[in-house]
Amino acid sequence: MIIKKLKELGYAYSPAPLKPEGFPFNSAVRVGNLVFTSGQVPFWEDYKIQGKVGSEINMEEAKKAAEICAFNCIRAAGSVCDIESISKVVKVFGMVNCGEKFNNTSSVINGASEFFINVFEEKGMHARSAVGMQLPSDWAVEVEAIFEVSD
Repeated sequence: MIIKKLKELGYAYSPAPLKPEGFPFNSAVRVGNLVFTSGQVPFWEDYKIQGKVGSEINMEEAKKAAEICAFNCIRAAGSVCDIESISKVVKVFGMVNCGEKFNNTSSVINGASEFFINVFEEKGMHARSAVGMQLPSDWAVEVEAIFEVSD
């Protein structure tokens, strides 16, 4: 059902590699029935969204970046579990690469929250934090997620 829903939303699912090439950490770690993802950036197929939100990146692009990050969180979870076993999105932590005067990080990270709700419906409701900061490699947004799994 989740893979079908992702396809309906325009995303072709494949799990992320467990260990990203060139990095000394895993895409996700499973502890009991929880899956913790590493921070995911807006890089997928033809999308690569970098720059400062509010000065180089507009709100629409920033929300799309957060959505792609959320999709990549699901892909990361798929490196350690069957995504069809995800029973709840527990927590989302969103980071926004803010331009000098930008202070609307919550609206940006709504792109990730709305995506999770579209995919998981009621099970997609979650606790959340949204902060502004300088992100590595000038990525516009980065998102981490914690999922509960039932298998």
